[in-house]
Parts: sequence; C-alpha cells; structure tokens
Amino acid sequence: MEILPSALMGATKQATNGQPAIEHVKVRILPDGRMARGDAARYLGHRPKTLAMWALQGKGPRSMKVGGRVFYFKEDLDVFIRGPCGLE
Repeated sequence: MEILPSALMGATKQATNGQPAIEHVKVRILPDGRMARGDAARYLGHRPKTLAMWALQGKGPRSMKVGGRVFYFKEDLDVFIRGPCGLE
C-alpha cells in the first residue's frame, strides 16, 4: 500500500503563482500499517539518520525492531506530527 501524505511537517515549495505548493511524498506502508525507517523519515520530512539518532536519544516517534530492521507505525507517526496535544 502506498500513500501520498501532503506536506505533513510544513514541507512546501513555492508555486509559480506565489502560493505555496504542497509537496507529495510517496511512501510504502505494509498491510499492518508499518513503515521502514527510510519511508518513515520521508513521511516526516527528515533523513533516516535523524530518526536513528532520535531513537538512541529516546526522542521522536515510537519504533519497533523486527528481525534487525526498525519499523514505525503510521498511527505513531501521525501522533508525533500532531505533537503533545495529540497524545490525549
């Protein structure tokens, strides 16, 4: 399953008419809602190494390791995007 989230973290480009254009990002989501670190980073607008560093520091979205690979659930990424007020 692939989705195209729209400028989730404010990643916009300037359109020719002066209005900000929404940047579409293509990510791969597994049937159970998981994304690999690279896709999760693309979804958030960061680099995979940033997510790796956040995980080492105990920051960022919740992650899980399966067979040596790190995954993130889309729901957890959406909660992270919404920020602290979205945790309730």
